Amino acid sequence: MARNATRTKSRKNSEPAKATGDELLHYYREMLMIRRFEEKAGQLYGMGLIGGFCHLYIGQEAVVVGMQAAITGDDAVITSYRDHGHMLACGMDPRGVMAELTGRIGGYSHGKGGSMHMFSKEKNFYGGHGIVAAQVPLGTGIAFAHKYNDTKNVSLTYLGDGAVNQGQVYESMNIAALWKLPVIYIIENNKYAMGTSQERASAGAELYKRGQAYGVPGVQVDGMDVVAVKEAAEKAVAHARSGKGPYVLEMLTYRYRGHSMSDPAKYRKREEVQKVRSERDPIDMVREILLSDGHAEEDDLKDMDREIKDIVSDAAEFAQTSPEPDPSELWTDILINA
Repeated sequence: MARNATRTKSRKNSEPAKATGDELLHYYREMLMIRRFEEKAGQLYGMGLIGGFCHLYIGQEAVVVGMQAAITGDDAVITSYRDHGHMLACGMDPRGVMAELTGRIGGYSHGKGGSMHMFSKEKNFYGGHGIVAAQVPLGTGIAFAHKYNDTKNVSLTYLGDGAVNQGQVYESMNIAALWKLPVIYIIENNKYAMGTSQERASAGAELYKRGQAYGVPGVQVDGMDVVAVKEAAEKAVAHARSGKGPYVLEMLTYRYRGHSMSDPAKYRKREEVQKVRSERDPIDMVREILLSDGHAEEDDLKDMDREIKDIVSDAAEFAQTSPEPDPSELWTDILINA
């Protein structure tokens, strides 16, 4: 495979972003894994095999894949309820993730957390969280632990465009700036907080500026361009890791499905979604570069897709055959203050 640098255009960068062929193949595979996994999760939900809430990440894959490319396995990740993509990008086993979605004992939280609440200490993934913005002070606390223990690690703390209007976000930014904590606040701006557009909910469209009152730098990034995300992430990570404190990255992205599987998404036109899918899909853009620049052949990418579909199908089979938790599990993993 060719290893020469490839330039990809990013509407938010004056200079085109760069990536090698091998890097692009890695990004493509990671994004495709998330896409196929989420499509399967949507199918299982429709079959009644996934209960409760289920928020799919389809369309936003470039954000988490680009961010993960800029950190090490020792850095921490915490996010909200739209979390399956983050888990997979962190290297969590698709079997364990899918089994948790279906409430089975083989899941990461032993079938007790479901879609929004699973964790992996081994992968330094500190969970999806169902309460809007609740993960922000937690991610800030993780950054405090990193600094207190002098680990030189950073905390990637994801939140949505709706969460930025929660008060605890600004309390967190204030303390992070005051103590120069190594936390990066990643705003995944997919334009809609549930069914309310960002323009109707947020005074000031430039969300990356929300930390300015505390001296926290921030930039706006094309969140549909995985290479642009990675380059912005590298700068933010270097800033936080060097002891300069927090950083804000506003990722301009888009979700193709409703807020959750129960959302008919009638608040936006089908043409709007189709326009983004046809012109700005993060996976299709990388695929086009791989083929046009000779980093891969059509058959190579088809083989990769088949392999990923097999992995996802295996995860779905494992999830459906894994037993449900014993009722005694209701009394495990519980903290009691006597």
